[in-house]
Amino acid sequence: MATSTPGNETAMDSEHFSPYRPDGKLYGFVCIVTGATWPIGKAITLELAAHGAACVYACSTSTEDDYMGLVEEAEKLYPNTKVIPYPYKHVDEQETLALLDDVLNSWGRLDVWVSSCGQLGPPSIDDTSPNDLIRCFESNAMAAFFALKYAPAAMTKTTPKGNYPNAAPKDVSYGSIVVVSSAASEYGGCWGPCFTMSSHAALGVVRSGVAALKGTGVRINMISPGQIDVGIDLKRSDVRGMTSQLPPSTLQSEKIRKEVIGLERAGLPTEVGRVAGFLASGFSSYITGANLVVDGGATVMNPLTLPV
Repeated sequence: MATSTPGNETAMDSEHFSPYRPDGKLYGFVCIVTGATWPIGKAITLELAAHGAACVYACSTSTEDDYMGLVEEAEKLYPNTKVIPYPYKHVDEQETLALLDDVLNSWGRLDVWVSSCGQLGPPSIDDTSPNDLIRCFESNAMAAFFALKYAPAAMTKTTPKGNYPNAAPKDVSYGSIVVVSSAASEYGGCWGPCFTMSSHAALGVVRSGVAALKGTGVRINMISPGQIDVGIDLKRSDVRGMTSQLPPSTLQSEKIRKEVIGLERAGLPTEVGRVAGFLASGFSSYITGANLVVDGGATVMNPLTLPV
């Protein structure tokens, strides 16, 4: 565990925050994951459970989403982690406050908030209406803004050990906000203007959040996936992008992937989930305001040809 000098104490001084705990680097943590029924959100939920989280609120916007499939898989693999299905309109301020009240009333703490509820938007400027742009900004940036604005007050609360599975005391103030965006946060020309502009706005939330969170012990970081195989293609997805999170990886042929991606393949949702687990834990305790681009090296190799 880390040591500190007087006046420079950190959350790492708590044994309950140590990433080297034998019972899991997130043991005792209470987490929120939005977009949890989508492939990346599901992978993140299972990753948090794999490392000992006490509870994960699996949030999505619709009561018709496959919550029970996720809950049953989590219970089978990680029976000591409670996964709670939670329909939640992530762009609604009052629902955000109600969610936080529920978490604190039930568990007395909040440690991790993962905002993974982005929206792709139409592929061209001609297809983009002002309403489309507003919806993308709400989903990609406003949701992250609400997490930044309201989650830290819950994350700074300490609590004794509860009487639920995987319970642990929280004796210091800490928390991690993780915003899942896209490699479109780094450059233009990816898919369409809604996607690029709102992804840049989400990065602005993260970067402005560093100063806003000073003194709280809460960190905020971004994950920007590149081509991720989420099991859809244009034939089975909304071509206008209003129900999709990332461009279908099938837009790039295997030949193109080998040419423009350093690792020569599309990524997997689980690979994004592992990065989220790292950012949620004490292993990333001195990282805040970062944008971790998870794209197999594509933006480094050839950013102008990455999108499609």
